[in-house]
Amino acid sequence: MHREVNAVLTIAHRDFIKLLRDRARIMATFIFPFLFIGVLGGSLSANLDTGFNLLTFVFTGIIGQTLFQSTASGLISLIEDRENDFSQEIFVSPISRYTIIIGKIVGESLVALTQLIGIIIFGLIVGVPFTLLQLIKLSPFFLIVCLFGGAFGVFVLSNLKSQRTANQIFPFVIFPQFFLAGIFNPITNLPPILLIASRIAPMTYAIDLVRSVFYSGSEVYSKVVLFSVPLNLLVITGYSILFITIGTFLFIRNERNR
Repeated sequence: MHREVNAVLTIAHRDFIKLLRDRARIMATFIFPFLFIGVLGGSLSANLDTGFNLLTFVFTGIIGQTLFQSTASGLISLIEDRENDFSQEIFVSPISRYTIIIGKIVGESLVALTQLIGIIIFGLIVGVPFTLLQLIKLSPFFLIVCLFGGAFGVFVLSNLKSQRTANQIFPFVIFPQFFLAGIFNPITNLPPILLIASRIAPMTYAIDLVRSVFYSGSEVYSKVVLFSVPLNLLVITGYSILFITIGTFLFIRNERNR
């Protein structure tokens, strides 16, 4: 058990150090929150009357989206490691295959949580109303959303053969969820087809979990939240188990068939 924990921490530390050495990625960490929250959120707030603060709505959506997407897309490093034969080296080590995958997810979760700092800073700059208590309440749920995104990333990327293919396919998997999950606008009333797609999209539950905790006890709770915290957690748990089980199986099988 001690060896497995050390392996998880070592792999996670490696991915986090890669972020600190990547200046372009660090710059993007602070630029995108500004574009989404400051420009888009401010524009929507000025042009739409929804009965609640739309800037705060977009702010919570961006938090869920960033944590989920950043961790998921970070798992592309699994394919990068495969191409560099690094995964072959760690897969012959005497640790569980699931330990290796979990280590990658934990590492990318640390990266995503670092990006959260940029979102919170820009939220303060553009005047999003939130309190320190709300952030403290959300802390464990931030980690849950990261781990959920990591499980989704393993599932999507496990059967892809190259980093180039992953970079081409991943946006097609993620971007539609931006609109289906309700990052920028409420999705309480959707046409039947979009409603079904929205309820299938994993990102929907990541974002709604953040909002259900953030808006807990608020007068506008019913206008901005789809499901309760327990229901969101139940769906996320089910999805995560499915994703991590199938994704790890496929990734290991591909490693053995190389």
